Amino acid sequence: MSGPGSRSFRAYWAGEATALAGSSLHAVALPVVAVLELDATPGQVSLLTAAATIPAFALALPAGVLGDRYAKRPLMVATDLAAAAVVAAVPLSWAAGELSVPVLYTVALVLGALTVLHQAASIAIVPEIVERDQLPAAHSRIAAAYSIADTAGTYGGTLVVALAGAARALWLDCLSYLISAWCAARIRTTRPPQPTGDPPAGMIPAIREGLSYVLRDRIQRPLVLALTAHAYADGLVITYYAYTLLTELHTGSTGLGVVMGITGAGGLLGALTATRLTARFGPGPLLLAGFLGYAVCGVPLLLAEPGPAWLAALATAGFLRTGGAVAAGSTQRSLRQLVCPPHLQSRAQQTSVWLVAGIRPLAALTAGAVAAAFSVQAALLTGTLLYLVPVGLLWTSPVRHLASMPATPAVSIHPAPTPTKEHRV
Repeated sequence: MSGPGSRSFRAYWAGEATALAGSSLHAVALPVVAVLELDATPGQVSLLTAAATIPAFALALPAGVLGDRYAKRPLMVATDLAAAAVVAAVPLSWAAGELSVPVLYTVALVLGALTVLHQAASIAIVPEIVERDQLPAAHSRIAAAYSIADTAGTYGGTLVVALAGAARALWLDCLSYLISAWCAARIRTTRPPQPTGDPPAGMIPAIREGLSYVLRDRIQRPLVLALTAHAYADGLVITYYAYTLLTELHTGSTGLGVVMGITGAGGLLGALTATRLTARFGPGPLLLAGFLGYAVCGVPLLLAEPGPAWLAALATAGFLRTGGAVAAGSTQRSLRQLVCPPHLQSRAQQTSVWLVAGIRPLAALTAGAVAAAFSVQAALLTGTLLYLVPVGLLWTSPVRHLASMPATPAVSIHPAPTPTKEHRV
């Protein structure tokens, strides 16, 4: 293993960023195919969205077990190649005149499942590529690459869809997965030494081991609970964010695009400054500041009125909010991987994914219920107030006092599996 400048790490983040850019293009093209090409109804669009998100909750925990039991690099390559084949089904069906909404449902569902399996391996493989003391810098560079790729994929995808058509544009998404698979195949890792022990028998005991570790660990537990609480609060706000800008503040599609574009650009700033901020202030204070800043930056949406001044204020608040969120996100991921035993890396990560994925639909339903009973403004206010819950969770936990990243890995409360040939990367 070596640092973020190594050939393996460059191959890793280049492949993952390319796939993310393709996924961002996919997020633009697929709804256009559904609505404009197939005349999908609002109900069908809702089901299409659900098909893409259900696997994150249903498969997150089993995917974590697979990520810990088997070599991560082959899993990444296999899921990328499978994803390329699945995406190719859309333009091929369109060219053959057989494209339908059920085909889109199937593609969204299978692609969502492959994404969950891929991320279970791709996130947990980072400690196997770089040295422990290089993890914060590595995650900072990953977040920066992701921010650029997401923005480029969204805007580039919009342009390609306009020029070539939505169905044909998905060939680029297919290509992005093939590039990602090629990059993943070039990764060379050295798995850290593991203590001996017998692996849990079966999927359920292995899942239980991961859940038990996260819920008992003094650092993992408050971090995961804070992320889950934040996802719930953010779900309430995001449900009506664009709706409010378009209907109450009359920004139009251009104004909405400007606000969202500037908001997304803040992520690059957060990624580039995360390592320096962590070194100067410590991971604990930075995480508290990031969550608190997110709450404060949500206030302008509650007070905004139509006009360019408020549009500028919302864009500025969004820029700062995203910057703080990405800096805190990069820091918490490094912190969680540093304290996690190697044989539990994937399961610990996927426990967080499972909780966050499960809470988001509940948040959307809550937002709808509050809006129906009171108003959209009440739903936004509820979400903004709930942004303070993660701050309280971290303030009362040992995370608050972390002035530096831990130097040694945590000791597992459970035995690790005995390393075997098929478990090595």
